Amino acid sequence: MRTRLFFGSLVLLGLEHARRKSGERLAAASLETLLNAIEATDHETGQHLRRVARYALILGDAADLGQHDLCAVERIALFHDIGKIHEALIDAVNDGAGLTPDERRAILTHPRRGAKVLAPLAPFYPELPEGVLSHHERWDGTGYPRRLKGRRIPLLARVTSIADSFDVVANGRHYRRAGGAEAAAMEIARGRGTQFDPDLVDLMLQPPVLEQFAVAHQSHYRRLVTGGDRRNVRHRETAVPDVRFRWRSNLDSGPLAGAPSR
Repeated sequence: MRTRLFFGSLVLLGLEHARRKSGERLAAASLETLLNAIEATDHETGQHLRRVARYALILGDAADLGQHDLCAVERIALFHDIGKIHEALIDAVNDGAGLTPDERRAILTHPRRGAKVLAPLAPFYPELPEGVLSHHERWDGTGYPRRLKGRRIPLLARVTSIADSFDVVANGRHYRRAGGAEAAAMEIARGRGTQFDPDLVDLMLQPPVLEQFAVAHQSHYRRLVTGGDRRNVRHRETAVPDVRFRWRSNLDSGPLAGAPSR
């Protein structure tokens, strides 16, 4: 009797494991599909997300994040603006004219919109909705949507915030001209202790880390000149459900390329 119960339990555990793996593969495929849909809807936003993910991985690696957290911050960076993929918000952001007060208020809703879209994937990627929700919070507590302050802001959202702001200044967006890597670093330095986590800013501004940001920034322009946007170069060894995204460029020869797994 005990033997039958034992083997019965093993069978149930095997079935549960198989269901879990199937769910993880579906969640990973859903993220890949979402990423492709974002780029198909708004190519510039898609490219922005990819660059932010690269910067976030550089900073996360410098901060000695573990493998799981690096995968998580990559996902947060890749989907931090998914809440803007809404017809009214895309029109407002892409319009070259100044935003109206109503349009500005609408754009401020995108962290909550994004977190809501990603909420069904929380059982597999629990950091993802929370990180997306928090990426516009500020260290001094004046950010949005919840006015979190200091270390109450999730660490991975703090990393993403710096990477996002660096890219907006360095590479520009619909509403802002590109200023280059040096201007972006100066902007991050000015936000130390107010907009950004001061420890992460100090880490980013260390010459070896800042050089990696500059190399990543320059590689974006090499892709533009050569017409490249090729994908699938390097994949870290990750444990399911840490989806291996196929977004990275073949020109990715930065500090994470070929890095050993932790």
